[in-house]
Amino acid sequence: MLGAALIVFREVIEAGLIVGIVLAAMRGASNRVPTVTLGVVGGVAGACVVAALAGRIGAAFEGAGAELFQAAVLATAVVMLAWHNAWMASHGREMARNLRTLGTAVSKGERPAVALTMVVGLAVLREGSEVVLFLGGVAASGGLTIGETAAGAGLGLVAGAAVSTLMYLGLLAIPAGRLLNVTSWMILLLAAGMASRAVAVLQQAGYADVLSAPLWDTSWLLPDASILGRAAQTLVGYTDQPNGLQLLTYLATALAIWALARFMATPRPPRAPMAAE
Repeated sequence: MLGAALIVFREVIEAGLIVGIVLAAMRGASNRVPTVTLGVVGGVAGACVVAALAGRIGAAFEGAGAELFQAAVLATAVVMLAWHNAWMASHGREMARNLRTLGTAVSKGERPAVALTMVVGLAVLREGSEVVLFLGGVAASGGLTIGETAAGAGLGLVAGAAVSTLMYLGLLAIPAGRLLNVTSWMILLLAAGMASRAVAVLQQAGYADVLSAPLWDTSWLLPDASILGRAAQTLVGYTDQPNGLQLLTYLATALAIWALARFMATPRPPRAPMAAE
């Protein structure tokens, strides 16, 4: 039961941290709860479908289907996060001056709420499919009874949700004027970490076998498999043995999103009116 609880706890934290960041980034928005709820429900439903079709997905890509699917999910999330940060950069000043503008903008469809719904859904889809596959494997192996598996999963879910809630409340303690800037940087690091993880998944599948030698090893200090290591991996893209391609991807993604946000934040001169003919 403890093993099931730890696995579910770890996966819930990874998804929960992303959900918390999205909720904090949408502070003041009138439809942030429906936006996030839709993403969570869609992610859970998708996770069940992916778990059910895991064998077919793997067979379709000669055994590497799970890795390719995971990389595609991560890459899509990176694009959605970059889109959100670019939009925030172009609208952040007026939002910081008047927090109610945030809710108005979302309700009018001006803010890319769809991007955030997709990010939440993809996070839940990725972690949820791993949970379903793991619990299904435990049940099939007969290592635990259904009751023990359910009890462990429930314990892990509650504990993971509690930790994620504390993270969210900590973000809400930040003054509204600074919260937009803080969440923008967190989303940038989140996206860079996802891009780096996508590359690592492709390397494991044999599709990107370049610059694969580890640059350093900090597993003695903070191993990837630990709870803190997984949380750091989600928040800032930490890995205890990064290789050259992962590092280059991380830096390139972070730089690209930062440059795009700076470009979008630069005031544009008003267009000169066209002379009447």
